[in-house]
Amino acid sequence: MEEKLLNVSSSPHVRDNSSTKSIMRDVVIALIPATLVGIYNFGVRALLVILTTCVTCVLSEYIWQRLMKQPITTSDFSALVTGLLLALNLPATLPLWMCIIGGVFAIIIAKQLFGGLGQNFMNPALAGRCFLMLSFSGAMTSFVISKGNVIWGGIQAVDGISSATPLMQVKEGGALPDLLKMFLGTTAGTIGETSALAILIGAAYLLVRKVIDWKIPVIYIATFVVFDLIYQYASGGSPAPVFYELCGGGLMLGAFFMATDYVTSPITPKGKVIFGILLGLFTGLFRFFGESAEGVSFAIIICNLCVPLIERFTIPKAFGKEGKANE
Repeated sequence: MEEKLLNVSSSPHVRDNSSTKSIMRDVVIALIPATLVGIYNFGVRALLVILTTCVTCVLSEYIWQRLMKQPITTSDFSALVTGLLLALNLPATLPLWMCIIGGVFAIIIAKQLFGGLGQNFMNPALAGRCFLMLSFSGAMTSFVISKGNVIWGGIQAVDGISSATPLMQVKEGGALPDLLKMFLGTTAGTIGETSALAILIGAAYLLVRKVIDWKIPVIYIATFVVFDLIYQYASGGSPAPVFYELCGGGLMLGAFFMATDYVTSPITPKGKVIFGILLGLFTGLFRFFGESAEGVSFAIIICNLCVPLIERFTIPKAFGKEGKANE
């Protein structure tokens, strides 16, 4: 009879009843406020985008695992979370066939080809969004302010007023957008990024449930604020736009829901600090020196690639004679 050996690492040991399923379920719950605001803001078309990406991601994972004769893991909600996050990063006007392509890319290319959950080197939802952004930039940057009616079919599926996002208005100068509308979410943008209030409510839930650590999002946002203030001072502008930068675009959604992804973020305390600082710096560089007013998605993906290197230099050294001998 074969013995089953249990490998035990060095202390301290942490007892925790959390599982992948419970964690992902909490993330879905935390995303409900932003999802509801997005549906209210952009109408039924936003709901169709959300349902399309969620169903596509779950089915893609199921079909792949059946074909590869792997254990079926769709019940752990990880594919559902990927689909929901992808949808919240898309405009409500995006054709549904593009949503399907994004979902398949996120699950098959960014996740399953690298070994599935726990092996992917970048956030799958953001990988799908960036792929769509590079492939269909026109459709991905078509934003409207909903008037509450829905047109079925066509790229302009939401009856509304075409508008630049608040971030683009800030970048282009001139009259600043209404900050209160940006905070509440009644502005142009992707489905889930418009309401800073809804995102913060979900983030508070994750923090209370101890699903995420405060270090990465807080350091990320703080670094970006410092970058913004330095940039505004150096360019002779007013520091007021920092509030617009925080409430506009995907900064809040990215900081609390994607930068904190367990698989693609550092696990060491020092690594989280470095990761957060890099995120803030890259986001500032993309937003203030790039052509686009956004930059969160690409900043997170680039920093995801840096995680192995960050952890290599921040992993705690073993205590004792052997640990010192290996220095």
